[in-house]
Amino acid sequence: MQTPEIQNDEISLKELVQKAAEWFAYFKSKWKIIFLAGILGGILGLGYSFIKKTIYTAKLSFVLEEKSAGGGGLSSIAAQFGLGGIGGGDGGVFSSGNMIELLKSRFLIEKTLLSSVNINGKSDLLINRYIYFNKLDQKWAKKINLVGLKFTTADRSHFTLQQDSILGEISASLIKNNVAIAQQDKKLSIINISVNSTDEIFAKIFSEKLIETVTDFYIETKTKKSRGNVILLQNRADSVQRELNTALYGRAQFGDQNMGLIRQQAAVPKLKQEMKVQMLGTLYGELVKNLEFAKLTLMREEPLVQIIDQPILPLPKERLGKLKAIIMGALLLGFFSLLALLGKKVWQGIIN
Repeated sequence: MQTPEIQNDEISLKELVQKAAEWFAYFKSKWKIIFLAGILGGILGLGYSFIKKTIYTAKLSFVLEEKSAGGGGLSSIAAQFGLGGIGGGDGGVFSSGNMIELLKSRFLIEKTLLSSVNINGKSDLLINRYIYFNKLDQKWAKKINLVGLKFTTADRSHFTLQQDSILGEISASLIKNNVAIAQQDKKLSIINISVNSTDEIFAKIFSEKLIETVTDFYIETKTKKSRGNVILLQNRADSVQRELNTALYGRAQFGDQNMGLIRQQAAVPKLKQEMKVQMLGTLYGELVKNLEFAKLTLMREEPLVQIIDQPILPLPKERLGKLKAIIMGALLLGFFSLLALLGKKVWQGIIN
């Protein structure tokens, strides 16, 4: 004799099978509706495939070089002339993690958009290319404060409020939807840049200009102290050289004017001139030596970013095929029709 629990389980299973059969029969009776929904979905999918634009993806990878100029004796020599340490370390600021965030920063994206580029023999700002292929100028034609808006200079001090606002909106959209930055491997310093766009030329040029912009910013920031030292040493060396030249001419002039004098007292000014020339000559020699050291340090710091792969036309593209669009549309709308019929059946059951 079976226990009540087993009987209840058997009854529940029978009811479940019976219910499934009822639902199958119900959906089968509505096959025309489901079929028509699938046909409509296929037609809509086909239409969408014509509207959907092709997406081009530009991929670029580079390696971040961590170089150290090593101050050491050079820093102590420079300190004798009141200069800051040469070869200061800014490496931590430009670690791989920080570089990724820097590449996605609004500052560098906007700076890249304001880069001057040459496309088909015509020079223009990159942001104007973005406005053109997205037909933003046509959308702005209906707005009085944006009609005819165009960027003619990269100098933001001459921007209007509308230009500043548009630049910010475009850069935010690019960061959110079009630009992807990722480190290839946590153990490596290789960073990948991916830019997708409906405009193939823009995707390629923007990725190249972005790495160019960040490289210039990187070098300028990394070498700021060393470059300042080079300028200071160069100015000091030029100043000492002028004084040395003046002293040399002064010594020669004194010799010409006092030629043939035999009194010792008359030779004192000559000795002073010679001492001044010797002192300036020694100082100038040290400055030139330190200037060469500073230039060498600057050269060692400059090559910071090495491009490994860069985008080459034609770019990889993502296009929604017509057959794929028809199948996806048919399945999607067919599924929604099933849900609608299911909801209708459940609702009728609740009312009844």
